[in-house]
Amino acid sequence: MHDTNTDEVELTRPDEVLDAAELAELENLLLERRQGDVAESQRMAESLGVLLSSRSESTADDEHDPEGPTLSSEWSRLQALRSDAAHDIVAVDAALERIQRGTYGVCARCGRSIGVDRLRARPTAELCIRCAIAVES
Repeated sequence: MHDTNTDEVELTRPDEVLDAAELAELENLLLERRQGDVAESQRMAESLGVLLSSRSESTADDEHDPEGPTLSSEWSRLQALRSDAAHDIVAVDAALERIQRGTYGVCARCGRSIGVDRLRARPTAELCIRCAIAVES
């Protein structure tokens, strides 16, 4: 059932549709973010390679070294950071695809516009703030 109250009417005002300048700004933001994510992923891959080399060369029992993190915990940390960057690249690519399809800035759940301020703060957002809150609660 679709309720048409005044809040919904207010959310779909034409001035909430992204204009060409806002869309270009957000696309540039996404492209910069993707470039940063790719660079971060490459740094993590290099660090993992160095760590792997250290693990194979080391005969020390780093699991009981009180001086710092173990190689295993460092491996886990780097893998998590690399995974986060990879997931963000996927989200950025999906947002760039939505720009190409003309659906960027439209809530995937309710079809209303996603506010430009929300997109500036979270350019990969697929849900308007109301739907995001509803999904998280």
